[in-house]
Amino acid sequence: MALVFAGIDPDTGGDNCPAVFVDDETGDLILQGWTVTDPKMLADVAKHSPIADNESVVRLPARMREIVQEALNGQGATIQRADRGDDHIGGALGDARRVHAS
Repeated sequence: MALVFAGIDPDTGGDNCPAVFVDDETGDLILQGWTVTDPKMLADVAKHSPIADNESVVRLPARMREIVQEALNGQGATIQRADRGDDHIGGALGDARRVHAS
């Protein structure tokens, strides 16, 4: 398995930012986001889909919708990281953006 970086929160100012990755073998999305701890929100989620012990509910900002959609379509989002002026993230998913292989 290799994770392919699909995109990061376009309003990021540094590390520890919401991000989207794709497992290149299965097409599964791997989401890095803010852990939801609000009991009411977790209860609302559980009404529709009970949360198993090995599951987490994470929140991504709405501004990342395009990144998630492009990851679902097999494309990376083309954005520029705010914390690295010339580090463009995006284009087609591929080996150059692979972040982890096992």
